[in-house]
Amino acid sequence: MNAEPRDIYTEPANVDVVTLRNLGPLTWMAGVFEGTRTLDVNPKAAGPERQPFVERIDLQPIDPQTNGPQLFYGLRYHTHIVKPGEVETFHDQVGYWLWEPASGALIQIVSIPRGQTLMAFGSADRDARGFELTSTRGSETNGICSNPFLEYAFKTIEYRIRVTINDDATWAYHQDTTLLVHGQKEPFHHRDRSLLKRVAAPTPNPLAQ
Repeated sequence: MNAEPRDIYTEPANVDVVTLRNLGPLTWMAGVFEGTRTLDVNPKAAGPERQPFVERIDLQPIDPQTNGPQLFYGLRYHTHIVKPGEVETFHDQVGYWLWEPASGALIQIVSIPRGQTLMAFGSADRDARGFELTSTRGSETNGICSNPFLEYAFKTIEYRIRVTINDDATWAYHQDTTLLVHGQKEPFHHRDRSLLKRVAAPTPNPLAQ
């Protein structure tokens, strides 16, 4: 992030309202994507379970966002995942991907309907084709917050996601969520990976329309 400014109220002048021109490293992630080349490794009583999944993720540009002088461009997203051949939701997730052009800061905001939310931080140049973000338990900025049962049974102590933008206009992520599972001595690495292909173009943000 930038050094803290003295003037915390004045918003940037001449803000470009077209988010799709200002997403920097997030540019290739805008739109609707599907993924079938996937793998989830999650904890079970009998040991780690390896599970393929079918993913659909909708990432749409939002209007520019300001915090006084700070300016973000970003994508609002919804991820919906099922197991192959099933309709019951395996995983549902909503949130935002944000990029700050002035500093190169990246933020992912994650919320899942099992009572957990987190914010992960990273950074990348405008033309970067890969980047990594992390969230750590106890941090006052890029932290993790869970409901009491998850804190007891599957305590998340770190979240890490690495994104790779490919030359064929696909993108992939490798995600590692470190858990302290009740009754286990060693941390468990809950890993997910997916290769995503665009199936629909993004819709311009409201101001750009």
